Amino acid sequence: EGRRQDLIDDAAAASDPDRGAPPVGGAAFSGNVLDVGTGTYNYVYIDGGDRVAIYNGEPRSSLVTNPADGRVPAFTPEEQQRRADRREFNRQFGPYDNPENMDLALRCITSFGSNAGPPMLPNGFYNNNYTIVQTADHILIFTEMVHDVRIIRLGERVPMPEHMRPWMGDSWGHWEGDTLVIETTNLSAKQLNGTLTYPGGSDETRVTERLTRVDEFTINYEFTVDDPGAYTGEWGGEVPMRALDGLIYEYACHEGNYALGNVLRGARYEERLEAENQR
Repeated sequence: EGRRQDLIDDAAAASDPDRGAPPVGGAAFSGNVLDVGTGTYNYVYIDGGDRVAIYNGEPRSSLVTNPADGRVPAFTPEEQQRRADRREFNRQFGPYDNPENMDLALRCITSFGSNAGPPMLPNGFYNNNYTIVQTADHILIFTEMVHDVRIIRLGERVPMPEHMRPWMGDSWGHWEGDTLVIETTNLSAKQLNGTLTYPGGSDETRVTERLTRVDEFTINYEFTVDDPGAYTGEWGGEVPMRALDGLIYEYACHEGNYALGNVLRGARYEERLEAENQR
């Protein structure tokens, strides 16, 4: 808890106006480079903003507030083994062998990171925007990236059969005073392998979300992940959601998803060239 407060104080402190210049060429990646062609994913391209997250007037160093040290609990031994088995299985494939080797977001199936959720978490890059539509019996949460829409039923819960596993699970909501409480189960195992900001989990995952409007421009978002099949303890956090004066634009990472097809065609072309050179 003390270390977390130190991080909060450091993050909230004003930066030194006389600090030195950044490294020549900006920040560089080492090891496996995400984008070897353009080198765009560096600290110049990713604008981190000029302020830290403020929740109920308190600056935060971590979105995770439970446990108090801001750290996600360790995986269970069973979950560690599952992930090791998955890594071993994936080693037999090259990165461009087939479209299934690509992540769900690159295939325009679900969000990058955990934008759509649950839990709904900033992806660490951009486009962390939502449109929330409320009717008498449903809540719709539209996510900018990648065009996902969560449909949350209100009222008495009628659970889905165990074998039905939508991409973003089975969500139902109810009101506790001015707070919308959303509970989600039946998450797809294909969606539980971990993302940029959410480590993923098991098919036992149950996520509880609480959205409370605190003023005209702010919604406090709280989440709790209860997943005994993957984590050694329950964990959760808080995210401030601020209103924007504008509309969400159509998201297009690569128009028509042509990039994925082009990558695969390029890989097959390289394979043909290699085969011809070996004749």
